Amino acid sequence: MNILANLDFSTAFKYLVPSLIDGLWIVIQTTILGFLLAIVLGLFMAIGRTSKVKMIRGILVVFLEFIRGTPLLVQLVYMYYVVPLLISIIGQLWNPGYQFKISSVVAGTIGLGINYGCYISEVIRSSMLSIDAGQTEAALALGLTNNQVLSRIIIPQALRNVVPVFGNYLVMMLKDTSLLAYISVNEILLRTQSYASQSFLTIESYTLLAIFYLMLSLPLSQLVKLVEKKMQKFN
Repeated sequence: MNILANLDFSTAFKYLVPSLIDGLWIVIQTTILGFLLAIVLGLFMAIGRTSKVKMIRGILVVFLEFIRGTPLLVQLVYMYYVVPLLISIIGQLWNPGYQFKISSVVAGTIGLGINYGCYISEVIRSSMLSIDAGQTEAALALGLTNNQVLSRIIIPQALRNVVPVFGNYLVMMLKDTSLLAYISVNEILLRTQSYASQSFLTIESYTLLAIFYLMLSLPLSQLVKLVEKKMQKFN
């Protein structure tokens, strides 16, 4: 009961919330850029998975299984700490003393993009395979090349069909930006941890953080549902 009596939400709100607002830009930046990267990578991987070249399909299958079989946090840590070392080692083969560096924000954005891109690729690939084969046959009969059929008929329809799923992944990525705190990205979780350790207002700080994430994700979720309803009218 003494703990509850000593709760001081007003102080935590006064000093923590402005810091969370400052860190909001990092959350928005990594979410948007990471998601755009995920869509681009997902599209190319989906196309590669439907390729007639067996080697390309095999490489992508191994890569997808590796990414989907390991935790996102491990991938972020690997991207930030290990990948720069590997690139530096390779670079030193031609230029002794070469050191490759990457910022935590860039590493986190790339890590999120790769992870979500692998999941999105399977969504796009499934959507591509669900399109009636008769459309492809008709387009080829009219003289279109395979690449033209892919770019003008299959991909536009596939992307339109998976827009609602994209929205769900966007909300998930927004919440997963909290993992970037573990690679020293100064986003809102890291700011909360820092404030809580200094002020000892642990309950207050993390409660405000949870409410802050809720205020971000709920409107975005409602927007996704609205877009989904709009898209259903066109199907």
